[in-house]
Amino acid sequence: MFTGEVKGMGEVTRDENLRLEFNRWAAEGKGRGMENDHLPITLPMLERMQLRPDEAVLDVGCGSGWLVRLIARLVPQGRVAGIDVSDEMIRLAREANAGEDRVRFEVGTADHLPFPDATFTRVVSIESAYYWPDPFAGLREISRVTAPGGSAWILINYYRDNLECHQWATLLPPTHLLSANEWADLFRQAGFTDVHHDRIPDPTPTPEEYAGRWFRDAAQLRRFRAEGALLVHGSKPAT
Repeated sequence: MFTGEVKGMGEVTRDENLRLEFNRWAAEGKGRGMENDHLPITLPMLERMQLRPDEAVLDVGCGSGWLVRLIARLVPQGRVAGIDVSDEMIRLAREANAGEDRVRFEVGTADHLPFPDATFTRVVSIESAYYWPDPFAGLREISRVTAPGGSAWILINYYRDNLECHQWATLLPPTHLLSANEWADLFRQAGFTDVHHDRIPDPTPTPEEYAGRWFRDAAQLRRFRAEGALLVHGSKPAT
């Protein structure tokens, strides 16, 4: 049983704006696309985590649940939970995992996780942390629900050290653009030790031409992928 710089307005308004924004993404089918977009950088992270078969894992900002399903296959004797601010994303996740008693999904936010202390051996978050209204509060909550000796892993593409993503500030909901060192400091302030950060380049081939709205051209997209996603992780002291 499962017992930097900020854009935007007040905390309650930010949470509601995020809920509405990601509900819209769910309605547009973008939840399913997140797996294709993020899998190339997520798989190397999972390799580094070296999950044991009996682990209890939480995914913060789980979207439609693609990572929860993947992790559940890696921990066949364990259990996995996902939380997301979007009730529509959670509805999709529950539908896709109906009948799986080792998997649980809840509507919630990083700074108010609906789980008891020390519930999980690992906590992960993919492309979510920069949306949290208060990253320190989110990491402090993650520390609370992490069991002694467990660890937290955050992977994000939007961070200050990668200059090729700064233009997203005008395209995203309210966000924090922090550096790798700032994220690592927040981990330490939240009580994690043995904190490290690294980059995971995205090996996805870049098209000859780019016509999307996130990058100026294919050359910028290529540089962005070469810089890589930021991985920050830390351990909760065993005693």
